[in-house]
Amino acid sequence: MYPVPEDGGLGVHMTLDLAGRARFGPDVEWLPAGAAPVFAVDAARAAPFYAAVRTYWPGLPDGGLVPDYAGVRPKLVVENPPADFTFVRDGSALHVLGIESPGLTASLALADEIADAALAAPSV
Repeated sequence: MYPVPEDGGLGVHMTLDLAGRARFGPDVEWLPAGAAPVFAVDAARAAPFYAAVRTYWPGLPDGGLVPDYAGVRPKLVVENPPADFTFVRDGSALHVLGIESPGLTASLALADEIADAALAAPSV
């Protein structure tokens, strides 16, 4: 289930995992430039997270969710619509940056692009 997107994300949505359990998330918290990511769930974000889930599950009881994991999604720039992934060549290295879910869906096409770029790589 997908709610209305928010700046930088699709909104807090629900998916079913392989065990049939409902999982909610992600939410969006922008990191300051240069800040080191913290891979822990911040308990202070619970209230707005519950509020987001309750927009489509109003009967969600307090304490009904269990924090699971935190991560960092790559964003090339903050704009709406967001910038897509990019390839950057640095000598013989090819950096593939900013790939999110749509890029994973297109992974075979991206692999073709990466292979073509590798073939066109300057020799070292």
